[in-house]
Formats: sequence, structure tokens, C-alpha cells
Amino acid sequence: MDYKDEHVSRIGIQSDAVIARRTGFSDEMMYKTLKISRDVLFKTKKEKVGRGKNATYKDVRVNSPRKDIEERIVKSLNHYKNLMSIPITLKLRQYQKDIVIKGAEIMLKHNFLYLAMEVRTGKTLTGMGIAQMLSSRSVLFVTKKKAISSILKDYDSYRPDFDITVINYESLHKVEDVGRFDLVILDEAHGMGAFPKPSGRAKLVKRILSVKNPYVILLSGTPTPESYSQMYHQVYGIQGSPFKSYVNFYKFAKEYVDIKQSKINGFFINDYSNGLKSITDRMKPYTISYTQKDAGFKVDTREHVLEVEMSDMVYSIAKTLKRDLVVQGSKEVILADTPVKLMMKLHQLYSGTVKFESGNSTIIDLSKAQFIHDNFSLAKIGIFYKFKEELNALKQVYGDSLCTELSVFEDTDKSIALQIVSGREGISLRQAEALVYYNIDFSATSYWQSRDRMTTKDRLESDVYWVFSKGGIEREIYKAVTKKKDYTLSHFKKELLTLNEND
Repeated sequence: MDYKDEHVSRIGIQSDAVIARRTGFSDEMMYKTLKISRDVLFKTKKEKVGRGKNATYKDVRVNSPRKDIEERIVKSLNHYKNLMSIPITLKLRQYQKDIVIKGAEIMLKHNFLYLAMEVRTGKTLTGMGIAQMLSSRSVLFVTKKKAISSILKDYDSYRPDFDITVINYESLHKVEDVGRFDLVILDEAHGMGAFPKPSGRAKLVKRILSVKNPYVILLSGTPTPESYSQMYHQVYGIQGSPFKSYVNFYKFAKEYVDIKQSKINGFFINDYSNGLKSITDRMKPYTISYTQKDAGFKVDTREHVLEVEMSDMVYSIAKTLKRDLVVQGSKEVILADTPVKLMMKLHQLYSGTVKFESGNSTIIDLSKAQFIHDNFSLAKIGIFYKFKEELNALKQVYGDSLCTELSVFEDTDKSIALQIVSGREGISLRQAEALVYYNIDFSATSYWQSRDRMTTKDRLESDVYWVFSKGGIEREIYKAVTKKKDYTLSHFKKELLTLNEND
């Protein structure tokens, strides 16, 4: 079975020749119902043939349906019989069953639910369990491209009674007949949280939800990783949103944001990042929060910061760039004519790569890649990099002992290299002995999501290594990112839990 398509449908009716599953019917129920239809269809009676002593009796069909109808019922019977023989290999844990019951109650009352479940606690399966509880017939599951295969495997192993279409956010515009979906699951929902203007992703989701007003489940382990203001556009396309009366973010911000002004390039602009705690308070009736600790995880994630001495060339270029804001080479130019570009170029340089003004990029120092190889080559690890040239540096040093595909990582002894943004969500690196960061991203989402890629319920300890350059800017980025953790942790404080509360 190929899980690589960016747009995949996995449907209970495997082909037009098979009769579709009835809403709420299991494989066994469909089989029994079709068996009754088959018995009626193929019912016979005794009919006399001939006269006198030569007369005999033979079975004659009572009904005479078209041949294509007969074939369809026979194929359908075999289809559901085969499904019944496939063991269900994935089952809900008790805490997931409890969340499913409570979640279904919230959905029936409000038409949508936000499942704020920490990484590795089983958000995907829990969401499917709620869809099953609500007797959904057709489910649209929207996620990241890299997570599609994992979700389809969960669907196949769990074997719910609904049809499913799994698609990545970037391909939502390809979805046809969106009115057929009675439930939509929005995975990694925080990805729609851009503000003050909605992202293209949020607009596409709103368009789909406006067609039929389906049930909606939002999933995230980091609902507001950097600001409470990120909640508005995650739910603004939902008919039952508690912020529905605010036609846009600016109206919403007047009540829910402490608006400040920041000076950027000599101009004052409104800063909407200081969202108020009242945002999460308002979301409480629609939210179920659940932590790794609640689920029985006892993981001690230890973070280690390692420093690498970079080449003289790196420090020389960085010094010139900070002083002159430009470095002119024989063929290429490094330009940092704005504070943002200066920070970005230094971010690249201190890890040994650079992107020129022409758009070309190159490796100028293999020190970090060599350091990682020298210290971790005997271990099976997951390596997170930020810039594309960092991957090329790793490939130069590691050679064939490094892969970039999850399936290869799972089936071999090779280590894997993943870009932080694309590899931080929806995948499991449970086979990794450690996670090593070649570089660090500015996003708090990247920090929280990627560092938990190894977490499983049975794993007691995890090690995360950050490889920073001596004298570089990575350590300052690390400090800034970890300061944002309060926006994530607040969703998992006990007073926000609704699982065991009475409405």
C-alpha cells in the first residue's frame, strides 16, 4: 500500500462494485445485512418438470435480478467478510475512551472540540474514536504532508466504520464535493494561528467548513506556542466559535489583546502578540486538555548544550558583516542591509553555511557536521537541521550512513536528518537513541514539537543535544524560545482540564 501521495482517500467502499457501509454499521453488521439480501435474492422454490412418471422437481430461482446486481452483492459479502478476518491491532487506552465520551458530549453541544493533548498521548486515534462515537460517515482529516502515512496506518489498524480522506493543508484546494464530509479533523491546528491577518491555510479551512457546517475537531499539543492571540484564526471558520461575533482579528483584539506599539525601521506598528489569558478562559467549554503525565508517561527529557569552535573564516566573515553589513567576494555578495537580514545571515554563518544575495548558497565550514559525526556516529540518532545546506554538510560527513526518509530510518541502522519545520510534527522517532540539533529555529512550536519526537509511554529517559557554535547567536535564540513555554504550558494547567468536570 502506497502512503506517499499528498492527497489520499481511504474509503470503506473499496470500489464502485462494493456496497457502501451504512452509517454506524460495523463490518459484521454489514456482512449479516448483505447475507440476508443474498438469501432473498437467491431464494429458490421447487418446480415440477415433465409429466406423469417422468416428472421431476428442480430448484428454480424466485427472483431474477440483473447479473450486475448479483455480482455486486457477492463481491460486497466477500469484502466485508475479509475485513472481519483482519485483526484490529490498534485499540484505545482507557484514558482515550474517557476523552472520547466527554469529547462526543462537547461536540453534540457545541459542534466543535479542541483536543489539546500533549505530544505522543494519541490525539489522532482519540479524534478518530470521537468520529466513530458520533456515527460519522465521511471524515476529512487535514494534516502535514509527512504525517499522512502515519495517520492512514492508524486508520487501517483501528478500522473505524467511517470513510476517510487524508490530505495535507497545502492541497486543500484540490478537495472536491466538500459537502460530503460530516466531520473534519484539523491536525496541528496551531499552524492556522497566524495573526493579525489569516493565513492562506486558515482561509481554505474556513471555506470548507462553510459549505456544510460539519462537526470539527482541532488537534494540537501546542495550541498557542508563542501567543494566546494565535487562537483566533484557528477557530474563526467554525460556526460555533466563541469569537464568532468578532468579524475579524482587529475587532477581536480590542477586547482580548493588550495592544502595544513597536518601532520597526523607524515606524510604529501595532503589536498584537500580547493576547490575554481570557482567550483560553473563553475556550474552556470547548477544550479537553491532557498531559503526558496524565497518560502515564514518565519521561525525563534531558537537554544538553554542546559548543563547537568554528573555523577562523566563519568568525572573520561574521565580524565583517556586523561591521559593514556587507561582505563582497570575487563572485558573490553577502548582504545584511536590515536588522532581520543581519540576524538571518549570522544564524546561517555560525552553523557553517550561507545564502548569497544571488540566491545561491554554499557550505563554508563542516565543523558542526564533523562534531556530530565524531560524537554520535556509533548511535542511531535523529538530527534536526534548519537550513538546506546544513543537510548537504551532514551528507558530506556521514555519507551513506545517513537517511532522510522515515521508512529507511525504521528499517535500517542509519541515522536520520530532518528539517526542523517539516520534521517537528506528526512523526515518531522512537527508535532514535538521542536527538541532536545541528541548529535551532526561532519558533517555540519547533522547540516543543521536535524535542518530543522520541517520547513513548514505555520510554523513561530521553536525551536532546543542542550543538551551538562558540560565540554564535544560537544560545541567545535558545533562551528566547524557551521563554515562550508559558503559552504552551498554560493549556495543561489543572484548572483548564475539562475531562473530569461536570458541565
